[in-house]
Amino acid sequence: MEDAREDAIRDAHRRGDLAGAARAGLALYRVEVFSFLCARLGSESDAHEVFSQMSEDLWRGLDGFGWRCSFRTWLYALARHAALRFERTPANQPARRESLSRAASLAAEERSRTRPYLRTEVKDRFAALRSTITPDEQSILVLRVDRGLRWDEVARILHDGDEPDEATVAREASNLRQRFRQLKERLREMARAEGLLDDER
Repeated sequence: MEDAREDAIRDAHRRGDLAGAARAGLALYRVEVFSFLCARLGSESDAHEVFSQMSEDLWRGLDGFGWRCSFRTWLYALARHAALRFERTPANQPARRESLSRAASLAAEERSRTRPYLRTEVKDRFAALRSTITPDEQSILVLRVDRGLRWDEVARILHDGDEPDEATVAREASNLRQRFRQLKERLREMARAEGLLDDER
């Protein structure tokens, strides 16, 4: 299914039409990758800046893209690497800390303005809990739970460094599954401590 959706990108890339491949890929995945960056960075303006950086990386790397993974997976990897560079820039760190601390309340305000029927105290408190985890933990939740990506795809996206080989992908996917279980348990315990879950499993 995903392969069929990417046929236009693959065909343009095969013909050497890099601009066409880039346009087709961004048309298909722009919204979901941008929302991933918003969730990770906690700021729409920061997400716009990082998305622009990612688009430049896409253009520079597209000619050498070898299709060892889907275009979607590669685009998420580019987005995460651009976000990491942004987060590690000293000038961005104070704004980053402020945006993370305000993310849950801003999201709640936006929900109350645009979709009041979805706003509940419990949802807001769960959102606040989710905002306390690290950016990469946020990414794991978005990619695995919200986007439904396979663990090998998540491993490729979260891999630091050059394109990983299959053994590295398998090892990192296994580590991510364990990390995900631990993260779910930690969030469950935090939710229970906040009175958001019953004591019974």
